[in-house]
Amino acid sequence: MNYKAMSYKFALTLSILVSSVISAGAQADQPLMITVTKGFGLTLYASDLGDARQMALGEKGTLFVGSYKSGTIQALVDSNNDGRVDKRYVVAKGLEYPEALAYYKGDLYVAEQERILRFNDVESRLRRQGRGKEVYDRLPAKANKSRRAMRFGPDGRLYVAIGAPCNVCEPQAPFGSIIAIDIDTGNSEQIATGIRTVSGFDWSPIDNKLWFADSGRDWMGDRLPPDEINRIDSTGAHYGFPYIHATSVLEPAYEKPKGLKVDLPEFELPAHVAPTGLQFYRGNVFPEKYQQQMFVAENGSWNRSSKIGYQVTMLTVEENKVTKRQTVVSFLDGEFPVARPYALIMAPDGAMYISDDLKGNIYRLYYKGDGADESE
Repeated sequence: MNYKAMSYKFALTLSILVSSVISAGAQADQPLMITVTKGFGLTLYASDLGDARQMALGEKGTLFVGSYKSGTIQALVDSNNDGRVDKRYVVAKGLEYPEALAYYKGDLYVAEQERILRFNDVESRLRRQGRGKEVYDRLPAKANKSRRAMRFGPDGRLYVAIGAPCNVCEPQAPFGSIIAIDIDTGNSEQIATGIRTVSGFDWSPIDNKLWFADSGRDWMGDRLPPDEINRIDSTGAHYGFPYIHATSVLEPAYEKPKGLKVDLPEFELPAHVAPTGLQFYRGNVFPEKYQQQMFVAENGSWNRSSKIGYQVTMLTVEENKVTKRQTVVSFLDGEFPVARPYALIMAPDGAMYISDDLKGNIYRLYYKGDGADESE
């Protein structure tokens, strides 16, 4: 991969304009570098958001961001379209772990404990948003290690990923599964099971197949097991957890039941990169080789002897197969993480927002079109 040797020093709380490499240092003699692949730029879209995790985008361009620890949902508005937030509103506060968000037909949906809340006509009520209305109450009680994610699918149902509440265990359903909920009737269907920690999924713009990223278990060493990229080809398929990790790593604590068919990953990521966000790029602003391809936010390792991840990568998908993985943005400077990218979402102008749950920032990735050779 080519990198352009250029850097700038900035404070993360200030407005910045970035070319290919950003210096974000706390010490003048040792600046911390964010590296962006040639042809792209990065700006700081918003800051001071707590542990910024999942995002949802409204029809009018409002970016909604959930904070797991603070229990708040904030709405960010760039009213003058200069690529920097100038208005922010608190949509909800005092919630219990509202990390999973989804926007659909004017309404914002938030998962909180056992229920899903709906904030009606949310973009028209940013200043005086009322209490959310409960529309579903059969999620499992929030457990410490169980992550969640939500998105509306092409079929109009709300898909919810519910992680396992453990490092490795035999989770009781619906833990360790992806379910699809008809919000109007309350009926739900199990779409996938045998998953561990899924907080990023999206549908291919080519054939509407659902792809998801799954983080592998801890404490098997630096290189095991690989994290996973999976595709759902049949409803209700089992993806191996806890019996098989990645393609072939057997779990010593549990034996796979006889007759259980396991769908193996489509692609193995390095162990401990922690893929928390997944987004297909549907715009036409990025060069052609990036269009309709899969972007992954790798949140980064926490218990590995040397750090890995802390970056946004692109996986090239050809004929339903991942053929290449390349770094687009790296937030890791040596052993020091400048940010931990958590979620990705398309901006209205074809850029891409990146949330950071380390310092509470939202970054905006854009293509500059400065003559870089994108044929490589």
